[in-house]
Amino acid sequence: MQRVVLFAIVGKLMAEMAGPRLYCCCNCKNQVSLHDDIIAKTFQGRYGRGFLFSHAMNIVVGPKEDRHLITGLHTVADVYCGDCREVLGWKYERAYEASQKYKEGKFILEKSKIVEENWW
Repeated sequence: MQRVVLFAIVGKLMAEMAGPRLYCCCNCKNQVSLHDDIIAKTFQGRYGRGFLFSHAMNIVVGPKEDRHLITGLHTVADVYCGDCREVLGWKYERAYEASQKYKEGKFILEKSKIVEENWW
């Protein structure tokens, strides 16, 4: 029992010393979002699973365009890594259906396009 508690304490201290858990571009390791900014992990991206984030950083937002997605018509803008310009996902600019308005201003980052950093 004492050994389990000791491992839990050491693991927590190591995580705190390493800093926040981050997601980075899979191509160049540029930091693009915090784990704490995940809203949901159940979204569908272009290439598989996507995560809905409240914020993203070190990115470039492309031009807006209307797209018909699984949940209806949305105005979105592709999101690129600020360093290598890899397409990481998209930003919801506008949702046309009332039930989808919560997505406005949020980001979908494709799971296959991001990697974890500082995950002990």
